[in-house]
Amino acid sequence: MSDLEPRRRSGTPSRQARERRAYKLVLTTGGLLVVSLVLFVLAVLGFGVAGYAVVAAILAAGSGFMLRRTLGP
Repeated sequence: MSDLEPRRRSGTPSRQARERRAYKLVLTTGGLLVVSLVLFVLAVLGFGVAGYAVVAAILAAGSGFMLRRTLGP
């Protein structure tokens, strides 16, 4: 009865580690979305290259997918 904390499987991160990872991924995803939108607007206005906006959008999508996997069951 002295050990009331449930046992975790080895290799599974703790809740605190998952929270930290989710927080960092939220910041990363949001930042990449803002960057991609700004780059896209600049490309439409003729001040930049649209390729950078596409690359930033792909990175944001990847980061969002990682966030979804972190928050999922």
